[in-house]
Amino acid sequence: MYRRNSKGFTLVEILIVVIILGILAAIVIPQFTNASTDAKKNSLTSQLQTIRSQIELYKLQHLDKLPALLTDWSQLTGRTDQNGTTSGTLSFGPYLQSAPKNPMNGNSTVFQSGAVGTTGYPTAATGAAGFVFDYTSGTGTGKVWATDQDGTSIYVE
Repeated sequence: MYRRNSKGFTLVEILIVVIILGILAAIVIPQFTNASTDAKKNSLTSQLQTIRSQIELYKLQHLDKLPALLTDWSQLTGRTDQNGTTSGTLSFGPYLQSAPKNPMNGNSTVFQSGAVGTTGYPTAATGAAGFVFDYTSGTGTGKVWATDQDGTSIYVE
């Protein structure tokens, strides 16, 4: 009498394992996507705190004047004099190592803020931007906000 010694898996057993792995993947993959978005939001919140504190330091050292971030980040990334110019006797700065990029949309452009509503946030940016700044020709509040994934709506912290 011969006894058959089969050492392989049947097609049904392999299909059951593939189905179980598919179900597990469907459960786990969306959680990794959320973790990536959460990491970007946490990074952006930390970055906003740094930018805000460096703008305040700039104001203290520059006769209570705001940096003109609407043109570029050079007043915060380079050295300046007491009037905020980047030539002459450069006693202050740099305040940031490089121009920050919004991790939510990869943009570093700064737009002038609109009117701040009852929510405490300004109206949306008029084009794709990384940040929105209350500059108002140097007399604004100096508050800075970030934009969301689309670059036009304000990121609510």
